[in-house]
Amino acid sequence: MAQPDESQHAKEFCREIFPAVSRTFALSIRLLPGELGAAVRYSYLICRIADTIEDDPQLPAEEKAALLDLLSACFDDAAAPSELASRAAVLQGDARHLRLVRHTDLVFAAFRTLPASTRQHVRHWVREMIAGMRKFVLAYPRGIRIQSVDEYREYCYYVAGTVGFLVTDLWREHTPSIGARRYTILRDHCQAFAEALQTVNILKDVARDVEHENAIYIPEELLRHHGSAQATILAADRAQQNRAALAPLMDLAWRDLEEATTYLLAIPRRAVAIRLACALPLLFAYATLRDLARRPGALERREVVKISRSEVKSLTVLSLLGVLSNRAMAALVDRTRGADRAVAG
Repeated sequence: MAQPDESQHAKEFCREIFPAVSRTFALSIRLLPGELGAAVRYSYLICRIADTIEDDPQLPAEEKAALLDLLSACFDDAAAPSELASRAAVLQGDARHLRLVRHTDLVFAAFRTLPASTRQHVRHWVREMIAGMRKFVLAYPRGIRIQSVDEYREYCYYVAGTVGFLVTDLWREHTPSIGARRYTILRDHCQAFAEALQTVNILKDVARDVEHENAIYIPEELLRHHGSAQATILAADRAQQNRAALAPLMDLAWRDLEEATTYLLAIPRRAVAIRLACALPLLFAYATLRDLARRPGALERREVVKISRSEVKSLTVLSLLGVLSNRAMAALVDRTRGADRAVAG
C-alpha cells in the first residue's frame, strides 16, 4: 500500500485530472460525498484509461488487447500500474486522456486507499468491462463495426451496463437507507439506466465516431434493412435511409430512459447526493435525445447535437429544487423530454 505522502499525491492527481477527462459527468460525480465520491471518481478514471486504449486510432488490436490485459492485472499486481504507465507512450489521442494513462500508477495508488469491500465491487465490474472491450477490439481489428442489434446491446452492456451495476453496488454499500428491497429494484433497472446514456451518446456522436475514432456502432443490419450500409453512413445521397436506420436505436433509447426514470425515483429521498448525481445525466440525456429527434438532418450535416449551457444550468437548478420530491422529478422529466414525446410515450 502507498505511504501517506504518496497516497495524498495520488488523490490530488485524481482530483486535478478528473474534470479534464470526465466532461458532463464531472458535476454529477462531484456531488457524491466522502468515500463514495472517491470510489466513483477512481472507478471512472480507470474506465477512462480503458476507453483511451480502446479508442486509439492507430494501435494494432493485439497491442490494445495486451494493454487491456495489463490494466486488468493492475487490480491484483502491484507492479502492473507502473508498467502500464510506462508503456502508454505508444498511445495516441487526446492529450488529457494520454496524461491520465501515463499516471495509471497514481490512479491505482488512490484506488488502493478505498475499503476492501469497495475495491472488490470496482474490481469485479471494471474487469468485466475490460474483458468486453478486449473482445470487441480483437473482433474488429480495423475499427469497430457493429453488425446486429443483439451485438449492439452486448457492446452497450460491456461499456455501460457494467457501470450501472457497479454504481448500484456502491450505492448499497455506502447508503444505509438502501435496504435489500430497494436494492433489488435498483438492480432491476440499473442496466437500462446506464445503457440509455450510452445509446444517446452514440446517437449524437455518429459522425465524430466515424471520422475520429474509426468506429461505427450503428448496426449494419439496420442500415442494410433501410437501404444503406456502414460504408455509406455519412453519404448525402443516403441521408433518408440512414435516418430511418437510426430510428430503432432512438426508440430503444426512449424505452431505456423510461426505465432509467424508474431507477431514479427508486433512490431513497434521503440519499440526496445520489439522486442528484443520477438526475442530472438522465435529464441531459432526455434533452439531447429530444433535440436529436427534432433535428433529423444533424447526421448528414455531421453535427454533434449538444444541449445549450442555459438548459444545463436550468436543469441543474430545477433538480436541486425538486430532488426531494418524486412528483417534482417526474414532472421535470416530462418537461425535459418534450410534451410531444410525453404524450406519444
